[in-house]
Amino acid sequence: MFKRRRPVIQMKTAEQIELMRKAGLLVGETLQLLREAVKPGITTLDLDTIAEENIRDHGGIPSFKGYHGFPGTICASVNEEIVHGIPRDTKVLQDGDIISIDCGAIVEGWHGDSAITVPVGEVTPRLTKLLEVTEASLWHGLRAGVDGARLTDMSYAIESYIRSQGPYGIVEGYGGHGIGTEMHMDPLIPNHGAPGYGPVLEVGMCFAVEPMVNLGTKATVELEDGWTVITTDGEFSAHFEHTFAVTADGPRVLTALDEGREWFAKLEG
Repeated sequence: MFKRRRPVIQMKTAEQIELMRKAGLLVGETLQLLREAVKPGITTLDLDTIAEENIRDHGGIPSFKGYHGFPGTICASVNEEIVHGIPRDTKVLQDGDIISIDCGAIVEGWHGDSAITVPVGEVTPRLTKLLEVTEASLWHGLRAGVDGARLTDMSYAIESYIRSQGPYGIVEGYGGHGIGTEMHMDPLIPNHGAPGYGPVLEVGMCFAVEPMVNLGTKATVELEDGWTVITTDGEFSAHFEHTFAVTADGPRVLTALDEGREWFAKLEG
């Protein structure tokens, strides 16, 4: 019988985590710019241009551009698009849409990766709740990323919270990942599953956690462009992501402007 290969997880020193914080902060600041720019009439290519200019103007390199041939600085996924939407000048945002913006940057060889989903103009209460549930599930997962925990403790925390909020579709086959000198590294972090499995988390590990939640079915299909993943039933989907480091003091969220203090305080409260 062959043993299953254990994923090799890259360990970081305190100094290397500080470099990842630089990359993460640049990603967080870029996403804040994009959040403010989202409005009816803007194209996803317009948003891509804002992101690339801001990253390069601050000494970073877009992680996504050219990655396995991907043409954009951001992934811009609108409505039923879940992830990996290609920015286009023909994709014009309309009032009532939602858009997932996934962004990555490299600073001094280290990566940061984060995503937000933003309402365009006025959206329905159903969509507002979808965004709230997805973002909160991310923070429940991050809170579980402590020294000594197992990898799927984060998965379980994400799924448990989503299940408590309604009959949402939790996307399978796409999820979080290790991150450091590369954008996507071992291990894969599912957004569902039982706790207590996978590698033990240790100080110096860094991960990107990213729940994707659909209003309808969890089923997905990839479009002919080879990138864009959509829901099979046409229902809308939300996506949030942060990069964090496991530290002796708990999870340090490298792509959050405040490193996660506000959200963790809210959850503890």
